[in-house]
Amino acid sequence: MEKFTKLTGVAAPLPMINVDTDMIIPKQFLKTIKRTGLGKNLFFEMRYDDAGAEIADFVLNKPAYRNAKILVAGDNFGCGSSREHAPWALLDFGFRCVIAPSFADIFYNNCFKNGTLPIRLPQEQVEKLLDDASRGANATVTVDLEKQEITGPDGGVIRFDIDPFRKHCLLEGLDDIGLTLQKDAKITAFEDKLTREAPWSVPAANTAA
Repeated sequence: MEKFTKLTGVAAPLPMINVDTDMIIPKQFLKTIKRTGLGKNLFFEMRYDDAGAEIADFVLNKPAYRNAKILVAGDNFGCGSSREHAPWALLDFGFRCVIAPSFADIFYNNCFKNGTLPIRLPQEQVEKLLDDASRGANATVTVDLEKQEITGPDGGVIRFDIDPFRKHCLLEGLDDIGLTLQKDAKITAFEDKLTREAPWSVPAANTAA
């Protein structure tokens, strides 16, 4: 998993409440188990019309936001079904940070596991960032995870809270597998000891040709 330290980029405003995971990535795109290739279908039903053409006034179809890295959204973002494809699609599009007043719990947890930083802020601070993001290409925002600070295009700073363990994992680029591999030496030592002292408890190796 890629480390998250400091992120600077354009912030895209999506001032909608209750954006569910089916809106983020509709069910017809859930057949894949790959984490790549979903970005083009992010917010599919809002980005494209029935003929597959882009809807010009949707925020991500506007030239200023096509390369946005930060999404500023409304309350209860990521609600609905617990599909991990939702953070995959956001990340594949280019978003590494989502800011909202609140998130659905499962979506919130899935973001951390996939290298995306979800930040919860009071409504009035989100409104300020939505206003900043409305400036288009000038809406450059910096998110500093180490300092736990968001710096807006006008130089204003907003501090945010984050669980220390989750912060550590993002800074070090550790997903669940990475965390386990940190204990690889101890796991190997335990398995070797178990093989020596209680060989009957260890499954026999497959010796078939």
